[in-house]
Amino acid sequence: MTDVQFGRLEDLPLRDAWKHEAHSFTPWLAENIDHISDAIGIPLELTGQEVRVETFAADILARNPQDGSIILIENQLEATDHTHLGQIMTYLAGLEAHTVVWIAPSFREPHLSAVRWLNQHTAEDFSFFAVRLRVVRIGDSPFAPIFEVVEKPSGWDRQLTAQKKQAISGNSALGDQREAYWRTYVERHPNTRVPVNRGSWISFTPEKAPNLKVVLWIGQKEAGIFVRGHSSLTTEDFREWIGSRIPEIERQLGIQNFSGDGTELGQTVDASVADPATWPAAQDWQERELERYIDALNKTIEGES
Repeated sequence: MTDVQFGRLEDLPLRDAWKHEAHSFTPWLAENIDHISDAIGIPLELTGQEVRVETFAADILARNPQDGSIILIENQLEATDHTHLGQIMTYLAGLEAHTVVWIAPSFREPHLSAVRWLNQHTAEDFSFFAVRLRVVRIGDSPFAPIFEVVEKPSGWDRQLTAQKKQAISGNSALGDQREAYWRTYVERHPNTRVPVNRGSWISFTPEKAPNLKVVLWIGQKEAGIFVRGHSSLTTEDFREWIGSRIPEIERQLGIQNFSGDGTELGQTVDASVADPATWPAAQDWQERELERYIDALNKTIEGES
């Protein structure tokens, strides 16, 4: 005999946890994007929600900080349908995403077949994931999300292992290109303390806003700049902090057309980490914008005191 009490694990409808897809489910996924990252094995940085593509709006856009590539995340509270599959293809073309993550409580077989076909017949740098989301609990315990990858590119686990080994050994060609990009950045702008590394981005903290970071990044098709919260600040807290200050920061910068949903104050220019000919113009632009962003953030904070 044992005194241990066992409960029964119960699956719940997703709508017990989130009543509305756009108003509650998508924001929760954006706030907890690390769950998706853990499931598919790709580091993710949130860049936007409800991003417009013509008359549609993509649920979530993220960036892979390792290579700057775009990840599209489409989510549903009900079983998959043809409408969402069609929207995914529209967003894929309009947003130049290379990785698609489709999240739903269940996948109809034709849609799993479509994901499988896309992984087999598109170029190697495209990846499609079908992720089943379950909400479970035992008795009156808190709800718990479980993300299960039900379709992914063939050989994905081996590919991730190889990428991790390359990152550890430092022998990847991409790492060499990134290191060269930041090294030449320092050569062009020696007064800026740019940490030379093999990553796709570097960050700076404004003196008057120690809870923020201004981030420069370089990818395969673009270079950019954006603002994010310090690691001690949640995404929700960052957005609450930055939201009321955006009009003043926009006034200081003289810019309004930011990428994503605007809260990260993101901008990009055409450039490629693989094409050194594009580096000087991108680095000069990033240097100018970095100075302007830090100055604008510092002045905004000073004006509140």
